[in-house]
Amino acid sequence: MRSPRARVVTALSALVVAAMLAGCGLVSSSGTFHDARLPDGERPLDGAKLVVTSKSFTEGVLLGKITATYLAAAGAEVTDLTGAPGSASSRQAQLNGDADVLWEYTGTGWVNYHNQTETISDPNELWQRVHDIEKRDHDLEWLPPAEFNDTYAFGASAPTAERLKVRSLSDVAALPVPDRTFCVDDEFFSRSDGFIPMLRKYGIPYNDPNGVPSGNVTRMDAGVVYTATAKSAPCNFGMIYTTDGRVKNLDLVVLDDDEKFFLPYSGTAVVRGAIIDRYPQLRTLLGTISDHLTDELMQDLNGRVDIDGEDPADVAYDWLKSEKLIR
Repeated sequence: MRSPRARVVTALSALVVAAMLAGCGLVSSSGTFHDARLPDGERPLDGAKLVVTSKSFTEGVLLGKITATYLAAAGAEVTDLTGAPGSASSRQAQLNGDADVLWEYTGTGWVNYHNQTETISDPNELWQRVHDIEKRDHDLEWLPPAEFNDTYAFGASAPTAERLKVRSLSDVAALPVPDRTFCVDDEFFSRSDGFIPMLRKYGIPYNDPNGVPSGNVTRMDAGVVYTATAKSAPCNFGMIYTTDGRVKNLDLVVLDDDEKFFLPYSGTAVVRGAIIDRYPQLRTLLGTISDHLTDELMQDLNGRVDIDGEDPADVAYDWLKSEKLIR
């Protein structure tokens, strides 16, 4: 699963996206969704025509498939544009009025879309600030966030966490210097809100013999960080994303960010203002989805796609059925 934070579009991708948006419109690269009905047979969105989009990383596609399936079950005629290529196309489609519903992240809205640098650790406060800016500037309605937070974190293997008696980043800071070994990717290492400022926040500055010497840090591809962390070699602690399926699959312990350094990235359904005004029942329907989503659940669903190789449309449909949200 790709991070929802750093979506860098290559020049080629940007050209492809621009051509699609300027030409025949945003195109889905992710297929369709399953037909279903609400358990009570009601159709509160009967007659509604909605376009659901998502970005192309696993979690984004899953949320899009869940949404498309559920809203169609509620009677809407849904156009599925999930899996939009590149980082900008789904956002731009919504801004242009070519897409109606998109799952976003509060941290992405705050940092990437509005270039804010203040760290707001309270997820509800951050959501409210983003909600107000997006409503004012773009007439986009950020609905109340779900109870999952796809943010940065550090993890350790269960045996390592037990051996070193660590459950938080402050516990890591209290370890002897030789035990403070980290695996990170290049992007996180160099971010202004990434690794080096995090170490400073916890009082163990980078490239300091009494903090974290440079030799204690191994930079590698983000995907390799998970396996290296699970093996505790060459590092005891690795940078992870909190809803990644590999966290559970590899039995990694997510360390508590007890100093609240990392910005919340709460998952939030975003709807165009004109659409939510026309179909206010979307608040209840999308709220029902949000109420069911947690970090652990997203780890499970992401793992079914990334590790088990299941199709996101199948995973979305099966989960909605298992929660008795559709039949």
